Amino acid sequence: MQPRITVITLGVDNLEAALRFYRDGLGFHSEGLVGQEFEHGAVAFFDLQPGLRLALWPRASIAHDCGLPQTPRSPTELTLGHNVASREEVDRVMSQAQAAGATIVKAAQATFWGGYAGYFQDPDGHLWEAVWNPAFSDG
Repeated sequence: MQPRITVITLGVDNLEAALRFYRDGLGFHSEGLVGQEFEHGAVAFFDLQPGLRLALWPRASIAHDCGLPQTPRSPTELTLGHNVASREEVDRVMSQAQAAGATIVKAAQATFWGGYAGYFQDPDGHLWEAVWNPAFSDG
């Protein structure tokens, strides 16, 4: 299989609150909610980088669509890595996330592998790592 990941969908409990966190708090661009005319259709999209979008979709809608029961959240199932170009930028991302309403899980600090990183959770418990990795030349 050739990997072709174009959308990362996060299940949320309150779509409007999640939209505000990502759009207004973190500054991610979104056209707002779409698909509200369909039962289980309301979703918000954000362009992350060329060819990749973030989608926010209610957890209940995901469960309905795939036919699996809705389960309790588990923040350690997945992390989203936001790689930046410097330690200072990690600190800025962490501060912006906290100001937007994120919970700081682990303050930014030097890592055992020579980088610098911290973790925060969005209001739905999704775990983000703000990270500077000196081995990644593009940030």
